[in-house]
Amino acid sequence: MPAAAAGHRAMAANLSDIAAMGARPILVTVALGVAPGTAQEWILECYRGMSALAAAHGARIAGGDIVSSPALTLALTVVGEVSRSRLKRRDGGRPGDVVAVTGPLGASRAGLEILRRSPPGLPAEVGAAALRAFERPEPRVREGRWLASSAHVHAMMDSSDGLSTDLTRLAAASGAGATVDDVPIHALAEAVARAAGDDPAAYALDGGEDFELIVAVAPRAFAHLAAAYRARFGRPLIAVGRLERGAGLRLRRAGGDERELVAAGWDHLKP
Repeated sequence: MPAAAAGHRAMAANLSDIAAMGARPILVTVALGVAPGTAQEWILECYRGMSALAAAHGARIAGGDIVSSPALTLALTVVGEVSRSRLKRRDGGRPGDVVAVTGPLGASRAGLEILRRSPPGLPAEVGAAALRAFERPEPRVREGRWLASSAHVHAMMDSSDGLSTDLTRLAAASGAGATVDDVPIHALAEAVARAAGDDPAAYALDGGEDFELIVAVAPRAFAHLAAAYRARFGRPLIAVGRLERGAGLRLRRAGGDERELVAAGWDHLKP
């Protein structure tokens, strides 16, 4: 991966956490571990990638630390601010809330597949677009701040580890379960998964690192909020299911039957 893309990606992951709470990013610190043989120009280009994305969202790299390391490491901390009345957490959802995402999912997972094995028969422009989605994801900072301004938005978090895993976390934190009625699959995920012989829905449910936001919205307010979101950002706020009483995550098929949906995304603490 190009150094600037690595920096962009590291910054995007951390800005996305700020976006998920409805906050405005202010400053960033970077702890850099430099492996033997790392070129100075690579480090500078990585910092350019980080700095450019931070600046695009009104934040600056304010300092950090540099140490020698057996492997190249980047550890970022983004500090943001949000008024107490607009702060959104993952534990505010309520049974009956509509669960929505700010965009279709799976494009980043498709880009990872391009890096892994470049599925045959895929048009070059599709592969290039998927790779861009993996290397340069866009955190939804503006969308997060806009959504946080609504009292009808009860909970938010970002989809960094996959919808199946992150929605499970949001529902559990809110003392609820959830049912997924629709899996919004990105066109790039659909194309790459088909070429690779994979299930496109698995890319969207388990792939992660799209950094779209998952939102729990009061049911009576959802239609109005979704219309206003489309007018503001030019794309839909996509309803995927609902929070429900009980526990666990379920997938409802078109015919109405349900099955348990296993959280199969990234687990940071799994060996």
